[in-house]
Amino acid sequence: MYHVLLAVDGNEDRTAAAVDAVADLPAAESAVTVTILNVFEEFDAIDDSGGHVTSEELFEKYDPPSSVTVARERLDEHGIDWTFEAAHGDPAATVVQTAADCDADAIAMAPASRSPVGKVLFGSVTQGVLLDAECPVIVA
Repeated sequence: MYHVLLAVDGNEDRTAAAVDAVADLPAAESAVTVTILNVFEEFDAIDDSGGHVTSEELFEKYDPPSSVTVARERLDEHGIDWTFEAAHGDPAATVVQTAADCDADAIAMAPASRSPVGKVLFGSVTQGVLLDAECPVIVA
């Protein structure tokens, strides 16, 4: 079996593109399994009343974005088995660490749309994953 970590953010179109890239892998229906990963980005903030709020407190009540549902449904349509993980932390580092932890053979993700000049560079999360991942990264 070929195991792919599918890193999804909140954008449904990018998620669909990443799923399609996974579905295009050879023998995807029978030889590929996917772990869908959505990372709730770590932050510290001050709320309206002046109190301190951390992302960890909010993560406990966090519902994954609709893009996770899109990934699940599209993978089901392609007959690809999947599991889901939600994580909290720095997105690039969490994607790389999760790929290592689940022994992924590849990471699939779709970067944010960029301006014509910005297309020369990937987004910071995609760039971080490309630089630090120990396995191939499929950029859809």
